[in-house]
Formats: sequence, C-alpha cells, structure tokens
Amino acid sequence: MCVFVTDGDSAQDVCDFNWDDYLEETGTVSVPHHAFKHVDQGLQTGLTPGMKLEVCVRSEADSPYWVANIITTCSQLLLLRYEGYQDDRRADFWCDIMTADLHPLGWSRQNGKTVRAPEGVREKHQDWEALLERALAEECSVPANLLELPQRGRDPVELLCAGCYVELQDSADPGLAWAAEVEENVGGRLKLRLVGTEGLPDTPATVWLFYLHPRLHPPGWAKEHGCTLRPPSELKMTPVYVCVCCLSQDQPAIAAHCFKEGMKLEAVDPAAPISIRPATVTKVFNEQYFLVTMDDLCGIEESEGAGRSFLCHRDSPGIFPAQWSLKNGLPLSPPPGYQGPDFDWADYLKQCEAEAAPQHCFPTEQCDHSFKEAMKLEAVNPLSPENIHVATVTRVKGQYMWLSLEGLKQPMPELIVHVDSLDIFPVSWCETNGYPLVYPIKPSVEKERRIAVVQPEKQSHWRIHDCDISADCLSVCLFFRRLYLILSPCAGQGIGKYCCPKIYFNHRCFSGPYLNKGRITELPQFIGPGNCVLVLKEVLTLLINSAYKPSRVLRELQLDQESRWQGHGETLKAKYKGKSYRATVEIVRTADRVADFCRKTCIKLECCPNLFGPRMVLERCSENCSVLTKTKYTYYYGKKKSKRVGRPPGGHSNLEGGVKRRGRRRKRRKQLFVHKKRRSSASVDNTPAGSPQVTHTFSSLSSTLKGTSKTEPPQKLCLDTSPLEWSVTDVVRFIRTTDCAPLARIFLDQEIDGQALLLLNLPTVQECMDLKLGPAIKLCHHIERVKLAFYQQFAT
Repeated sequence: MCVFVTDGDSAQDVCDFNWDDYLEETGTVSVPHHAFKHVDQGLQTGLTPGMKLEVCVRSEADSPYWVANIITTCSQLLLLRYEGYQDDRRADFWCDIMTADLHPLGWSRQNGKTVRAPEGVREKHQDWEALLERALAEECSVPANLLELPQRGRDPVELLCAGCYVELQDSADPGLAWAAEVEENVGGRLKLRLVGTEGLPDTPATVWLFYLHPRLHPPGWAKEHGCTLRPPSELKMTPVYVCVCCLSQDQPAIAAHCFKEGMKLEAVDPAAPISIRPATVTKVFNEQYFLVTMDDLCGIEESEGAGRSFLCHRDSPGIFPAQWSLKNGLPLSPPPGYQGPDFDWADYLKQCEAEAAPQHCFPTEQCDHSFKEAMKLEAVNPLSPENIHVATVTRVKGQYMWLSLEGLKQPMPELIVHVDSLDIFPVSWCETNGYPLVYPIKPSVEKERRIAVVQPEKQSHWRIHDCDISADCLSVCLFFRRLYLILSPCAGQGIGKYCCPKIYFNHRCFSGPYLNKGRITELPQFIGPGNCVLVLKEVLTLLINSAYKPSRVLRELQLDQESRWQGHGETLKAKYKGKSYRATVEIVRTADRVADFCRKTCIKLECCPNLFGPRMVLERCSENCSVLTKTKYTYYYGKKKSKRVGRPPGGHSNLEGGVKRRGRRRKRRKQLFVHKKRRSSASVDNTPAGSPQVTHTFSSLSSTLKGTSKTEPPQKLCLDTSPLEWSVTDVVRFIRTTDCAPLARIFLDQEIDGQALLLLNLPTVQECMDLKLGPAIKLCHHIERVKLAFYQQFAT
C-alpha cells in the first residue's frame, strides 16, 4: 500500500504504513495470531491428527495397502504412523499429499486391492487381520472428498474462487435461501452477488461474508434440508444454473433452545453494533431458530416488527439475559420512545406485560481468549463492510470486547464484538491478502494534507481521504497530475511497456535456506498487474517479511555494484530482533525484464527459480525442485562464488542498522546455514569419498567438540547409508531414535539434512537452536557419533 502526500503543488513518496513501526510508535502490542481461529481454519486442508487412511506400502514386494494414522500435518505434508505401532515413533514417515497413494478407509477392499500389514506390524501383531477389522470399524476415516481432486491438499480459501456459486440463507427466515455468486475471495472473506438483483432498486447488490459464516451453504443445501429457494423481496424469480462449488465446511451442530415468543432480553443490534438495548423474541421457527427484534416503543403499536430483526439460535453472539449489562457495569441504552430518566428492567417488564428470558436459556460464558485492552488488530467496519480498519481493543468483558476503529472520516462509537467474530483479523492480514487497510493518518500542524491510498493489486485506482472539497482547483489538478506521473513514470510513452503482469507466489516450489516455507504459503496467490516498480517492490517486501531473518534477505537483495540491472533504485526496509535495516534494491522498470528479474532474484536467494514470477506453477515444477534437498539444491542454483559472511568489504554498506529497542542486550546469533556461504563451487555430493576436502571438512568441524565429552567417549554407531545422502526426514528419524527426540521438531522446521547435520557444532547448536548448554552438549554427543561413523565407514 503506497501513500502520497501533497502540500500545495508538491508531491512526494511517504513511508508506507508498517505495523511494526506503528506498534513501536504507539507502545502497543498486537493480538496473537492464534486468537483468530477462523483465519487459521481457512488455511487447513481438513486433514487433522487422529484421522486414519489407507496408504500404499512401497517397501513390500507387491505394494499392498495398510491403515495409517495422521500424526502431524504441515501444509501439504503428512506425518503418518502405521496402524499397530501404537506409541512407537520409530517407523513414522512423511509423505506429500499431492503425490502419495492415499485413500479413505475401505477403499482397498472396494477396489480389489491387497491389504496386508507391513513387516514391522506383523512382527508385533500375529493376528493383524483382527487389527485391521477394528480399524475399519472406527469412524475416524479421512473424508473421501478431501483426497479427491481438486480438493486434495488445498485449503478452503484456495477452492472458493471467483465464479463459484453458494446458497445464502435468509437473514430473517431460516427456511429461505437464495443463490449467490462469489465475485471475489480475499483470504476467505467472500464478496457475494445475489443472483438476479441487477438493476433492482433497494436491493443490496453485494454482501461480504467470511466463508465460515453459518448463513453460507454449498449448492443443494436448501433442497437437502427442506428449505425454499426463494429470492429476496421484490426480486423476480429467474432461472439459476448453479455450478459446482467447493464450499466444504462442516457446519457446527446447532443446539436446541428453550426461548418462547414474547420473552425479553438484551441484545446488540448486528446492523449497528454500538450499544446494548432491550429486545424481544418475536417468532420461534423451530427448536433451533428464533427471531429477535430490537425494541422500538415509537412504532410498537403500529407494527409488531417496527425494530430491526435478526435470526438467532441458542449460541448466537450478541444476546444476553436481562440485567447482564448492570451486572457487568455496562450502560444499557433504553429503547426509542422509552419515557423516564433511567431505564429499569422491572418497570419495563411490567409496562410491557412480558417476562424476561431465564438464565438457563443462554449458554455458559467462557472467558478463555487472548484479547486484552490496548491490543491492536484489523476489523471490518459494519457500516461499510468493504472497509477494514486498524482497530484498538478498548474494553473486554467476558467474551465481548469494545473496538475503536481508526482512520475514520467521521467519529464513530466503539463497536461491540464477540471474540470469535468472523469480521476481525490479525495485524498484517490485509497486507498478506493484498487488500487495502484503512489506517490512522498522522495529523499535521502545517498545511492541509491530502493522502491517496493505492491498492497494490489495482495500481490505477485510488481513494482520497480527508480531501477538502473547497480546496483550490489548481492545487487539486496539480496533485492528480503529479500522482499520475508517480504511478506511471513514463506516461505517454506506451503504458503497456511499463505494466507488470501478475507475479505469482508458487508456494509448492523449494523455498531455500532464507525464506520460511510456512510464511510463503500465507502470501496472496499473486500481486499485480500494475506499474513494474510498484508491483515488484510489493513482491520483494512480502518476501523479506517471509524470511527467517529479514535482515539477511535484505542484504542478499541490496544493490550490487558488480551486476546492475540498470533499473529503478528503491529503498526497502526490514526489521529483525528490534533493529531496523534499510537497503537500496534495484528494480527493473519494463515488463520485458520482469521474468528475468524474478528468476535471477530467486537464484540469488537460493530458492527455486519458479518460486515467484509471472508464471504460475500448477502441479509439478519444471525445475523438479521437490526431489532435491536443501544442500543439493544450493549446488544447482546457489551462488557459485564464496562470499564472506558479516559486514561487506570496506566496512561500509547501504544496509543500515537502526537503533535497537531498549531492553536487555542479546547476544548475536550465528547464521545456521553459514556453511553454504563458505563452500566452494563444487558440491559435497560430487566430492569423492576419502578426498582431502571431505577429510579436512570433517576434521575441522569435529574438533569443535573436543573436551566436551572427555569423561565418556562417543558410543560407536553403525550407519547403513552415508549421512551425506540423508534427507531431512532421515535426519529427523535418527534424532527420534535418541534421547533428544523432543528436539526433532527443530530439525524438521529448519530443514536440516545430512550434510547440514555433519557441519553442526556446539556454538551453532546452542545459539541457533535456542538450546541451553546441557541439552546442546547432549545433542552434539549424538552428532559426534554420526560424524565418527561417517569418517570411519564412508570417508576413508
């Protein structure tokens, strides 16, 4: 998101809104990411630990099938354990859901395939057939649709693309529904267009709802549940040709309620959630649903439903028993037309000749959440749902909080929001999904400022905030002219030449040693099209923020005098461990150089050349990067010349470190993958066993542990294969056989393969893995055993 400010007739680029800078300036913290359950759920594939499936046993001669349990999920990777191993983790194995031969329970028998336990299971259980029958009888199979294309390995957010159709349940009658088309999907937040509403007055053209909203259902839901497909009021019935939608969500079971018509309660009006007011249960549809109407004494005699009505069930947020506000020290707004200085529930019930809904009608309140006062987040403006604002938690009561939206043109009362609301998001959610965020504008004591916010995915559109309509016309014209020249530096010389195509993030490609695979998968599918400099700057910024160490990636991308692109110099920023860094990065300006720029940048970051670029990788990468380990990949695509780690030659750099935050001084960690920078252009894999290079490498690195285990020599280890050929899975499997098994997760997260394992030493293990001296020495003891066995068996 870019911001341009003008005072009079001058325009200049102002630093983008940055959450880290804003939190530091305001001295606040953000709501933890795990507090937003709906966001995390949208990134899950539906496969969860505890589910069972059938997998092909490749180690057996005839490749039979056997039942396996899902132990852990990591994006499209599954950690499986064969049925019959119970708590024995020695035979656990990883598989890629996109390529593995996986099926739901019972598939093998239905298709005439051989079902037989692996050798290890047969040794443990002689009656393995009975074990199979018990497993098949359990109701814990992976749903068949999650293993079918196109759902396999993809999360719900990916599947709900523009053009899909859903059925939208009516907001006031649970027995009615209508078709809606997905126009846009922003991180699971759907912009829906009601089918057949074009040109009709007083009919909402679009609706914004998160894909988990209980009103959203897949096509055919209404017919299956006995509901009527009836269009909204004044909407003529038109034929609807509904395509298959990939809305695959498990709707939570709705508990039966005990509300009766006429009961009074307190409620937050969902159309304007700024106060708590008295309300009435005006209709009971069935044992699941009932209608609540906000009380309005001004029109209660003329119309029973004079106030706003909304559909509810027992667990609906925003409804409370009478006196809830009083017990929690909160103000209760009287209904319009109420006579009297202070509202009193006893008098009101007597006046209305009604009864209050008893306490047992409402669910028990739970207060287990992570929201606290003064925390920051991003929230939808209910009065204009297309806008998402920076928000501050101002008050927390039970499961409800009060939010103050920032960046508003007109002041607005605080919003009352449930902690499980689908309209709140963690910080940087908008940036991650390429959606504009409305943020606070810094006040200026000088001249009046006009600010234009440019959406990254649509560089040709902008919004003007706080623009004075009485401003001088000449200044306004100069502002727009200069803004146009900034957005299109070469306007008038062929816009197409400077228009960057969509830049795709192909998260299935190899991410290299610098970029975090998990953060890459959270990036938007693409950025652009738009001005080359602006689009590529946004792409590089997202990559920097997705790194294990953003400062290191910024150093790799900084302008190198030896190889110039002859492009446009841009200053990029990074934050790491409380320090701010800046570097000048050269970006190409024309569309014909974009593909080459992306490929060379990928190679510079030692990742797959197709990780990001104008080409989308659908299934298998043309570079076949999935079969290469981290160190092998460096040989093929890594940098060919060694480069000293640390400060650049001469002691000067355009990479500037900022002032460190106040607090405890921390010891600087060493780079875990330093060995890659110190290698020669030849790969270890291509070095003959027993060569002086291998022997010297082992000897120099092994010597770092001398003296740490003088009292107990390393126990001799016999290896079946050379550690140089070990994959990350092999390393993890070895660590799990030792008494350091809990540390295996670190090796998996940091993608340490066999070659990297041989290069680990005590300082690296202790500092880069955040281990204390005792556990670090214990782990290095086992690493020394591997090094000794490697030297004795394979390096002599």
